[in-house]
Amino acid sequence: QVQLMESGGGLVQAGGSLSLSCEASGSIYFNLYLMGWYRQAPGKQRELVATISAGGADIKYADSVKGRFTISRDNAKKTVYLRMNDLKPEDTAVYYCTERGVHWGQGTQVTVSS
Repeated sequence: QVQLMESGGGLVQAGGSLSLSCEASGSIYFNLYLMGWYRQAPGKQRELVATISAGGADIKYADSVKGRFTISRDNAKKTVYLRMNDLKPEDTAVYYCTERGVHWGQGTQVTVSS
């Protein structure tokens, strides 16, 4: 059914930037659903990074990424994005895309070196 295809992960140095994309192919009601990004660092719990409402008007960020990360979506493309600036080593984690917490991507690794 719904397949979340993530891309954009990789290795960057502290202070660098990276952009993630998540295509929700097969999502019939993508334009009605909340989308979000979560991350899980080694040895830590999965945590919310950012969410964006169906129409894009309601956006929330974790305190740790406010001012550095930007979430956006293109409903015509059924895609949600996460622009990450001024990356820090503590941002190192597997980043997961989710459609209303029901469907999840496989995750993409983001590694920030110091």
